[in-house]
Amino acid sequence: MNGIAILAPVVALAAWTLVIWGVMYARRIPAMRRAGIDARTKVGGTGADLDRVLPERVQWAAHNYNHLHEAPTTFYAVAVSLALLGRGDGPALVLGWTYVALRIAHSLVHITGNRVVLRFSLFALSTLALGALVVLAAAGLLGG
Repeated sequence: MNGIAILAPVVALAAWTLVIWGVMYARRIPAMRRAGIDARTKVGGTGADLDRVLPERVQWAAHNYNHLHEAPTTFYAVAVSLALLGRGDGPALVLGWTYVALRIAHSLVHITGNRVVLRFSLFALSTLALGALVVLAAAGLLGG
């Protein structure tokens, strides 16, 4: 193989991010209407402003969408690096799918019951998988 298999979990996580985007708006738009917020006439504002007026449960998907643009950016960069190095197969591929599965599980916990200890555990495990991918990429750069 040529090492580009690692791009499959990259595409999967990008697709999952779009699913969460859809959930976010499916929850937010009706909640904004119920709160009397007219997005067509509103000027300015941030998600933090919505945190003050929308139910917490509604905002969980928005917070998760933001999370999917934080740590996963490192995953995207490392996965592309591994693909370019020709090392995106084998253990890297397993770790890539593990990372994506843990991030999806994290999202599902976050947007449903939002049990913090479970969410944190999934985040920590995904970070370990991400760290291992970084080590594999570093070893590839160093010729190991």
